[in-house]
Amino acid sequence: MRPTKSSSWFTDFAKATSRAAGRSSAFAIAVAIILTWAVTGPLFGFSDTWQLAINTGTTIVTFLMVFLIQNTQNRDSEALQIKIDELIRATEGAHNALLDLEEIEGHEFDKIRLTYAKLAKKARADLRKGMSDTGCPALEEPR
Repeated sequence: MRPTKSSSWFTDFAKATSRAAGRSSAFAIAVAIILTWAVTGPLFGFSDTWQLAINTGTTIVTFLMVFLIQNTQNRDSEALQIKIDELIRATEGAHNALLDLEEIEGHEFDKIRLTYAKLAKKARADLRKGMSDTGCPALEEPR
C-alpha cells in the first residue's frame, strides 16, 4: 500500500500554512507588527481607528488560523490512529478488537477502558511481588 499525494487544494494550503505559522520567523513577524502598531499609537493619537486596525486584523487572522490548524491536527491525529491500528494488526497476540477504537460508542469504550485499567492494576500488584508485568495475559470481561 503506497500513500498517494494530496489532491485537495485546502489540505495543501492548510499544511503549508501550519508549517509556516509554526516557524520562529512567523512569530518574529507577529511581534514586529505589534511593536509597529504600538509605536504608531502616539502618531495616531491612540484613536479608535488605530485600535480597530489591530483588533480587526488579529480577529481575522485568529478566525482563519483556527480552521487551518484544526484541519492539520485532524489529519495528524487520523494518521497516528492508522499507524497505531497497523501496529496492533501486525503484532502477534494483540487484540484486533482494539482497531478503530476511537469510533465505538461511549459505553463500549468505557467497558474496554475498565478492562485495561484492571489489567494495569494487576500488573502493578505483580511488580510489587517481584513478578514480571510483561506478556500477553488474557483479557477478562468487565462486570
